[in-house]
Amino acid sequence: MVSYPGVDQPPFRLSMLIYDRRYRSLTIQAVVFILVMLAASWLIDNTLRNLAIMGKTFSFDFLFRRAGYDIPQQLIPYNSDDTHLRATIVGLLNTLQVSVLGCIAATVLGVIVGVLRLSSNWLIARLMTVYVEVFRNIPLLLWILVCLAIFTEVMPPPNAYRGENPAASMVLFDLIAPTNRYTAIPSLGMSNPPGTITLGRESLSWALVAYVVVIAAAFLARHLLRRWAQRVQDQTGKRPTTWWINLAFFVVPLLLLTWHFGLHLIPPVLRGFNFAEGINLDNAFVVLWLALTLYTGAFIAEIVRAGIMAVSRGQTEAAFALGLRPRRTMSLVILPQALRVIIPPLISQYLNLTKNSSLAIAVGYMDLRGTLGGTTLNQTGREMECMVLMMGIYLALSLLISGGMNVFNSRVKLKER
Repeated sequence: MVSYPGVDQPPFRLSMLIYDRRYRSLTIQAVVFILVMLAASWLIDNTLRNLAIMGKTFSFDFLFRRAGYDIPQQLIPYNSDDTHLRATIVGLLNTLQVSVLGCIAATVLGVIVGVLRLSSNWLIARLMTVYVEVFRNIPLLLWILVCLAIFTEVMPPPNAYRGENPAASMVLFDLIAPTNRYTAIPSLGMSNPPGTITLGRESLSWALVAYVVVIAAAFLARHLLRRWAQRVQDQTGKRPTTWWINLAFFVVPLLLLTWHFGLHLIPPVLRGFNFAEGINLDNAFVVLWLALTLYTGAFIAEIVRAGIMAVSRGQTEAAFALGLRPRRTMSLVILPQALRVIIPPLISQYLNLTKNSSLAIAVGYMDLRGTLGGTTLNQTGREMECMVLMMGIYLALSLLISGGMNVFNSRVKLKER
C-alpha cells in the first residue's frame, strides 16, 4: 500500500471546534442547547419568584380537591363531589370524543368533495368549489356560532313531535329527532346481554370485549391471508382471489355475535316533555362536531384534489386502456398513489381539528378547555398549573396523532430498491 504524507489524522486541538467543519456543527448545537436551557431555567426561576412574591406556590395538589361543579356531557360517571382530577379526565374524554368523530367525518366528507371537484359534470364541480371556498375562508368560530343559531332558532322543540299530526317529524326512518335542546338518536340494546366487568365506578360490557377481540382476530387473519396470497403470487405469478375471504373474516363473526347477543336499535320515543329510551345528544356537542367537520372537510377536500392531480394522467389512460371503468380506476389506481401525497398534509389537518376543538367554550361544551382551563382554573386560582397541564396534554395528543399517522405514512410510501 502506498502511503502519503499528511494523510494521518491530525491531533485534536481546541481550535478545531471552530475551524474544523467536522466539529463545528456539534459546537454550534451544543452552544444553542446550553443557551436554550439557560433561558428556560431563567424563565422558570423568574416565574417561581414572582409566584412567591404573590404568596403562591407551584403545586398540583388542587387536582385532588373536590370539584364542586357539574359536567352535562360525560363518558364516565361523574358528579360534583368528585375531584378536579376526575373532572379533567372527563373533559379530556370529551375532547377525544369530538376530535375522533370529527376526524372521521371530515375525512369522509373531504374525500368525497375532493373527488367530486374533479368531476366532468360542470354543475357538481362548481357546487363543490363553492363549498370549499366558502367554508375554508370564514373563521371556524363563526361557523360554530352559525350552527348554534340554526340549532337553537330553527330546530323545533321536543313537544313539536307530539300528537297524531305533529308539527315536526323524525328523520332517517324515524330514528333521529333534532330539537332546539338536544338531538335524540337511537341507542343500542341487547336481548341476551352477557353481563359487565366492574372496574371501580366504571363498567365494561363483555359484548364490547367480544366485538373488539373478533375485529382484532379478523385483522390478524387478513394479514396472514395477504402474506399467503403474496407467496402464491411469487411462486406462480398469479395472485389468488381473496377479497371474499377477507370480507367473510369481518362480516360472518360480527353477524354471529350480533345474532347471539340480540343487538338491536332502540329508537327514541317522546314521553312527557322529553324523548326517552334513546340517547339525547346535547346540541353543544352536535354543533361543535358539525362545525369542525364542515370546516376541516373543506381543507381535506383540497388536499385530496391536489393528491389526485399529482398522479400522472398516463396512469388514468393506462387504466382505461386495460378496460377499467372510471370508478374502479379512481379506487384502484389513482387514490392509492395519491395517498402518498395526501397523508403528510392530512396529519396537519387532524392536529388542527384536535386543537380547534378547544373552541367548544363558545357553545358550552365541557371539553378539556372548559373543565381544566375554565371552571377548575377559576375556582382554584391555579392559572399557571392549569395552563401548564393543559398545554402538556394537548402536546401529548398532537405527538400521538402525528406519530400514528407517520407510521401509516411509512407503510404506504414508495419503497426504494
